[in-house]
Amino acid sequence: MKIALLPNLTRKHSREVTENICAFLKKRGVEYFFEKELDGEFGADERYLCDEKLLSLCDAAIAIGGDGSIIHAAKKACRYSKPILGVNAGNLAFMSGIEKHEIELLDCLIDGSYTTDKRMLLDVAVLDGDGNPIMRQDYCINDIVIARGEMIKLVRLDVSCDGKKINRYYADGVIISTPTGSTAYSLSAGGPVVDPRIESILLTPICTHSLFARSLIFDSESEITVEIPADESEKICVSCDGDDSVNIPSGSKIKIKKSNIYADFIRIKNDSFIDVLNSKLAQRRV
Repeated sequence: MKIALLPNLTRKHSREVTENICAFLKKRGVEYFFEKELDGEFGADERYLCDEKLLSLCDAAIAIGGDGSIIHAAKKACRYSKPILGVNAGNLAFMSGIEKHEIELLDCLIDGSYTTDKRMLLDVAVLDGDGNPIMRQDYCINDIVIARGEMIKLVRLDVSCDGKKINRYYADGVIISTPTGSTAYSLSAGGPVVDPRIESILLTPICTHSLFARSLIFDSESEITVEIPADESEKICVSCDGDDSVNIPSGSKIKIKKSNIYADFIRIKNDSFIDVLNSKLAQRRV
């Protein structure tokens, strides 16, 4: 078996956890490799490969860090149809399969005693008023956020589903998320928690100026369009999975739909979605 190790060394415990994983894999005689950009970080004797070669060669990937690190690594892995295991070296890490003190559970990965959870993804395309592409991003795991820029003012956003108008929102913005992303920003904005096995697209308005606006859940085959009115004067940005935001002009349309591929997350433990949810959120209770 060959493993791609994808640590985020900006996380406090990531280097220590990665070194422990390396020691464990060496004992089990398992080959592992790092990304080229980490060349030398774990010694000259380790092997460092470019992303394409690394993920083509390996049977599975292990991401070490928090949820952001695991999501970033999963986007790489899904392009090569490789399953990924998240090891929590951060805080909550809903996406992690094991915790940093459970390295011995990697034996289950090595001998194939695991299952995979398929997570649906979203693709987003931004078009200007003439229909010309401004940006595109595929394989969003959590969410796409369309929101106001620096000014603390409400913006207007027209939302439709499969060409039929849903609402004009006067709000700080809207969140379009996958069921996986229902426990992220959407949850903080008052959205529902959705079991990732239920394929759907969630729409959650952010601080909307209305007594009645609530989250909506659409069929996974729907295409959601968010249109910025041509006379909207406030700056509006779009961000995917928490990446840097991109300014989009008035009159633009943001089209969001289900991706044609899935991300495969390795599950070693038998915890249910509700078990994980209760365990992780209990850490935030006062």
